[in-house]
Formats: sequence, C-alpha cells, structure tokens
Amino acid sequence: MRTTLFCWLGRTDIRASLGQEDGLGPIASAAKAYDFAEIRIISNYTPEESEPYTAWLKSMTPTPVVLAHKTLTSPTNFAEIYCAAKEELEQAATTGRTYHLSPGTPAMAAVWIILSKTTFPATLIESSREQGVKPVSLPFELAAEFIPTFLKQPDSTLKKLSATLPPVTPEFQDIIHCGESMQRVVLQARKVALRSVPVLIEGESGTGKELFARAIHSGGPRESQPFIAVNCGAIPSELVESELFGHIKGAFTGAAKDRKGHFEEAEGGTIFLDEIGELPKAAQVKLLRVLQEGEVVKVGSSHPVKVNVRIIAATNRDLLIEATEGRFRSDLFYRLAVTILKLPPLRQREGDLSLLIDSLMEQVNKDSVLEPGYKDKKISASAKNILLQHAWPGNVRELLNTIRRMAIWSEDEVLTKQDAQDAIIQHPVANQGILSRPIDNGIDLPEIMKEVGSHYLERAMTAANGNKTKAAKLLGLPSYQTLTNWLKKYNT
Repeated sequence: MRTTLFCWLGRTDIRASLGQEDGLGPIASAAKAYDFAEIRIISNYTPEESEPYTAWLKSMTPTPVVLAHKTLTSPTNFAEIYCAAKEELEQAATTGRTYHLSPGTPAMAAVWIILSKTTFPATLIESSREQGVKPVSLPFELAAEFIPTFLKQPDSTLKKLSATLPPVTPEFQDIIHCGESMQRVVLQARKVALRSVPVLIEGESGTGKELFARAIHSGGPRESQPFIAVNCGAIPSELVESELFGHIKGAFTGAAKDRKGHFEEAEGGTIFLDEIGELPKAAQVKLLRVLQEGEVVKVGSSHPVKVNVRIIAATNRDLLIEATEGRFRSDLFYRLAVTILKLPPLRQREGDLSLLIDSLMEQVNKDSVLEPGYKDKKISASAKNILLQHAWPGNVRELLNTIRRMAIWSEDEVLTKQDAQDAIIQHPVANQGILSRPIDNGIDLPEIMKEVGSHYLERAMTAANGNKTKAAKLLGLPSYQTLTNWLKKYNT
C-alpha cells in the first residue's frame, strides 16, 4: 500500500537543496527510495527558506509535495510540535502514513514516535549517509496520550470561571476529565448548580447528559429534595401529559384514581427531561405554562396545582435549529435556554480518553466482582492504543460497552489488542472514501464535484426554507447571486 510521507523540514535538507551537503538530504533520499502517494512537509522555517526547498524537491520526484507552514516558539517545544503535527495529520486524507524521524529536531522525532504508537499509527523510517533510508522497528508499546494542554497555564476564561466557585462536590468529581474542553463545561455547570434557573444540556448520545444533570442537582440548594429523571422519547404520545402533569379519576378509560405526575413527584427538587425534543406540541404548550406560571393542570381537571421544581432538559439535537424550522416551540426554547451547556463529543475531548479507559475498566471490574469466576482485568498497552484510535461515535456509552465486551469475552486477566479489535463495533460511514477513490483507471472529477456540490446546496436550501440569502451564508458564499450561479451550475 502506498502511504503518505509526513516529515519536518530539516536544516540538512535545505543545505542539500543548495548544494551545501553531500547527498540529497533525508527527505529527498526517502522520496527516491520509496514510492509514496504524497509527501507532506511541515516547516517552521520562513517561507523564503522552505518554499525554494519544496520547489527543488518537486523537480526531483513525480510524487505530489505539500508544504505546511507552522510557527513554533522553539523547535524543541513538545506541546507546539505535537499540535502542529496532529493538525497536519487530521487535515490529510490518507489510507496509510509514514513518519520520517531524521529531519528536524530530536523533539520532533520523539513526537512522531508517540503519535505512531498511539492515536495515529504509522510506519517509521530514518536515513543516514552510511546506511541510506531504512525502516525503524520499535520493540515496545506506548499507551499514553501526549497532552499539550497540560504544559500550558489555564486560560483566562477558565480562571475567571473557577474564581468564585465553592469546593468541588463528589458528584462533579465523578465526571472524569482533564482536557480543557470538558473542564470549561464542568466549571460552567458548577456555576449554574448554585442557582435554580432552568438548564438546557445539548450533546450527542452517550456524552453524559444525565450525569451532568444529577451533578447539577446534587451540587445545588435542592440536593436533599427529589431528582426525577424522565425520558420524554420513551413515553407514548397519548400518555405524555398524564405522565408529566398527572390526571384525575375518570379523566380517561383506565384512570381509576387520581395520580400525581412527575412534576408533582419532583416537588421542591429537580426534574430532568431527557430528549425533550421528542415532546409533542400539545405537551410543549403545557410545559411552557409550568415555566411561566409555576403550576400544572392535570388531565381531566381545570384547577391548576402549584409546583416548585427546577427543570433541567437535555437533547441530542440542536433545539435552536428545531425551533427555527418549526419542530419545537421557540417560546419554550427560550424559556428553557436560560443557561445552555454544550457537552463535547468524546472525539473532541483531547486528553480525556486515556483517563476514561482506565476509569471505566475499574468500573467494569467493580460491577463484575460478584459474577462467578470473574477475575479483575487490565488493559494492555496495545489494546489501549486500539481504543485510543477509534472515533467513538457513541461516545462514553459506546466506550463503556466496548470495555464490557472485552472483559466478558476474554478469559485472560490482561486484555489484548485482539480483544479490543473484536469488541469494537465498526460503524459504516456514509459516502465513505470520496477523498480516497482509486485513481489508477481514472475518475470523473467534474461528476464528483457535482455530487458534493448538489448535496450541500440541497441541504442548505432545505435548512434555509428556500431563503437564498440564508442558504448562501450557511455555505460560506458571499451573496445570494453567487448561490444562484452555483444552483444553475449543478442544476439544483
């Protein structure tokens, strides 16, 4: 398989291009020794130094060459090197990677090794005048995420957020995190826990919305009162109002006696409305009354009942978009969205995944301690690397269930790379491979461009309800006239 070569530009390479070194230099030597699909060079030199080198290399090889300029305060700053390399790897569409250890500083080579053994697996090569270009074999495994944010001081926003907070409660300590993205949300949640205002928690499925809701309840003034969790999507539409607001005897067939709804059951405490976007419009109207008047009206009754309840709602949708497109009441959205917490998906929680793997493995061991013949399990370095490399579209819930499967299926006390590979569910990706279609027999580039363009043009026009000005803004186009030209071009 042809791979993409990733490398830093080194001083020896620049000198070789100027005829000041014997030989071609590490990068050009590798380009001559291997048939790469692409060469991607990261440079912290000035454009005046690096661009002539790139032009020289292109004259030496038919392989496509891409140059990325990155600014470093120091060529030995691990955090900056890591961020620059990771950004380049994420931007590149490739099916295979090779990292060149020779160009650049020892710190740059060390970061390539860490990346190759953890989140971005790759082949390693090195070069010398004496032995030429050769592969590097490292007879060990790493299981650690290099976390550049640990090497930085917390930003000013985090400092301000945490300035007036009380000591952290045990409930918030249960939210395993160390990265800045989740730290910011936790600090916001601790702030809002002290108030009784409504909270809207947005996040993908499996990101821990109920965990946050319980932490907010337990970290606030209502901690000794009830916490009632309701999955709005699991209630049959004809029973929603009865379940939430209660009913009186004889209100409908089967209503043999008066019944309190969840709001009355949560009196003085907190009600957590999970997947609130699933509520029917009729129930949304009644919920709006609860927020406005602090009272509920039971099904079959005309007499309001006062309630003192804090509402925490959660959704895996963007409720503002739902409201804009008429699927959710906008007045209810703005009543709920006094404070909004947006939980990042696991793929955006840099630094957290390794900690979560260890914590969830410990949880699985505790949960299984009474099961017949169960032995405490440990995750090997190679297995952990497999978990670190997965995208986790199901977030923390998917990670927990994967670790459970590994523990159930393996008879050994140490979970292996194969155990991890067997336990991970591979999710199909729509339109997978549009950037990596085989080109050997030729491709129809105009048709591919039309396919992508038509797809997003149709989506933007639908989201904008036919408003061209709004659709143009969604697509990053300068005006509705430009959008009109695109629509004509692709017959959309």
